[in-house]
Amino acid sequence: MDFSSFGLGSALDAGLREQGYLTPTPIQAQAIPLALAGRDLLGLAQTGTGKTAAFALPILKRLGAGPRGAARALVIAPTRELAEQIRSGFAALGKHTGLRAVAVYGGVSAHAQIQALRGHAEIVVACPGRLLDLLGQGHFSPRQIETLVLDEADQLLDMGFLPDVRRILARLPAARQTMLFSATMPDELRSLAHECLKNPETVSVKHAEPLATVTHALFPVVEHLKTPLLLELIRRAGSESILVFTKTKHRARRVAEKVKAAGWASADLQGNLSQNRRRAAMDGFRSGKIHVLVATDIAARGIDVSQITHVINYDITDTPEAYVHRIGRTGRAAKTGDAYTLVTSQDDGMVRVIERKLGRAIERRTLDHFDYRAGPANSGQKGGPSTGGSSGRPFWRKRRRPR
Repeated sequence: MDFSSFGLGSALDAGLREQGYLTPTPIQAQAIPLALAGRDLLGLAQTGTGKTAAFALPILKRLGAGPRGAARALVIAPTRELAEQIRSGFAALGKHTGLRAVAVYGGVSAHAQIQALRGHAEIVVACPGRLLDLLGQGHFSPRQIETLVLDEADQLLDMGFLPDVRRILARLPAARQTMLFSATMPDELRSLAHECLKNPETVSVKHAEPLATVTHALFPVVEHLKTPLLLELIRRAGSESILVFTKTKHRARRVAEKVKAAGWASADLQGNLSQNRRRAAMDGFRSGKIHVLVATDIAARGIDVSQITHVINYDITDTPEAYVHRIGRTGRAAKTGDAYTLVTSQDDGMVRVIERKLGRAIERRTLDHFDYRAGPANSGQKGGPSTGGSSGRPFWRKRRRPR
């Protein structure tokens, strides 16, 4: 199967070719025909599987055949970075359609966004808070919305946006197509899906399993050696694009400072940063100027960088679904990637939960020539970027899983 089988038209076919889209991913192959038919849709798939194009292409096809100059499609996203990523996706795929998309989110002046809305964009990609502000001020009219998408819906709920989403739903026309996409499916999300979807089709593409292109392993370590082990993993990986996850904003900042002090171009991405600093961090990571990006889960919902070679969980996740979502940030677009998780004895319970969910044990590894017996006084181990890159041999040893 290729994209021509969907009958998207010459303008969208040209956009697909220019973006290098050749063969639909499983989520695209299943979701696009249903969305083109106007069905409400519940799409469950891992990150990196192409969910954005799965809803963007049918929306562009539908809008291209109708009137212009008014907002007819609305996409709700949890973070500013994801909203911009989705808007960019619409712009790239719809380059030859003449359709316009605008991103609306807080943290920056609303003036430019209001002007863009007044420019009669047909597609609005928005974070809930700023959208409600503009609705209340009369700068955005939802009367002609034909299609609604809730993207990364599980994260919308995690971030406390459920009341805002319900307020937005109440303002939209009842006669509309609604698509809900998510990497995980908690019980609260099932309730929301029941509220907003009408007789939906469900498309599920192994959303609870890691991508086959990702090799993932656990690195057991004591708490005071987590930072030295992280620095050594980065050093041995060479000059690559590495995404590090932490549990809190404070820890993201502190770990990024440690990585920078060890000699790598690094930055943190977390909620306390201004929009300009968040954009600078993302732009630097995408361009390769920043080699190591340290992020929290929430801030990372919008990182779509296909060249990420390694994901390192400095802190283990709180749920198996979040584990799958995190490690799926590498191995994207059919490329291979490695995902490492640093675990202490306090993480044993969550490790067991994750392994039960996956249905198999996760490989344990240790680093050759790393001093696992060093005391807290040595936790400031120095490190630096590798000038020679990988030696071509594994730098870790497999450990037999404890019984």
